[in-house]
Amino acid sequence: MKKTPIDKNDLVSAPKSKSKGPERIQKLLAQAGVGSRRQVEKWIEEGAIHVNGGVAKLGDKITVRDEVRLKGRPVKLEGKIQVETEVLIYHKPAGEIVSKRDPEGRPSVFKRLPRLKTGRWISVGRLDLNTQGLLVFTNDGELANQLMHPSHQVEREYAVRVMGIVTKEMVEKLVNGIELEDGKARFEDIHESGGEGINRWFHVVVAEGRNRVVRRLWESLGCKVSRLIRVRYGSVFLPPGLPTGQHQFLDKKEVKELKRVASL
Repeated sequence: MKKTPIDKNDLVSAPKSKSKGPERIQKLLAQAGVGSRRQVEKWIEEGAIHVNGGVAKLGDKITVRDEVRLKGRPVKLEGKIQVETEVLIYHKPAGEIVSKRDPEGRPSVFKRLPRLKTGRWISVGRLDLNTQGLLVFTNDGELANQLMHPSHQVEREYAVRVMGIVTKEMVEKLVNGIELEDGKARFEDIHESGGEGINRWFHVVVAEGRNRVVRRLWESLGCKVSRLIRVRYGSVFLPPGLPTGQHQFLDKKEVKELKRVASL
């Protein structure tokens, strides 16, 4: 198995469990901001997490008193307090990657984010290299997991500039669903929002985070996406005055609404 380099950000303090009883390991570590539940599950599958000297398995339950190690390094649980959920939004420019490491040395969005005293920033979904717009980050792995999980169908809205003739019949196909190589996909909503000639702007809504799904839907009908900007994720909108490469924090009311969207 390929060994993953140890990142100092992997060493975080987990929270006190709200209950005295044990919690599923992926849930507890996600609540601590170690990573999203999916990321924790991936580490478990890779054998990167040990509990009390043994290799952790999916579904294992732990308490704050158990000895947990991530990639050989201790994750302290006892006596640590859950930090308040923080959420920030970032206006990603085209040309930045949503990953902490890149063999090609391309700029990372994580280099632009403020440091956390405890835990780590978790990206709620991703945007590809050439896509601009709204990224949501949180220190709450459980919140991130809920917002990304397909069962919750949290809406993502994009402004997209399309090159090509778009007919009424094509719009109907995009709404009714098109069979792609990884299954059927569709726009929950679509409306035209301006443009000139064969360059037209549309606003489209999807309720899933499949890789490049917006681009692939348009390309399946012979249209080229010349620009793509995410403008909304769930209840969070990209502020019109937020420049690319800049971030801002959500206030408590906005965080509460986002948790409602995530069914938390």
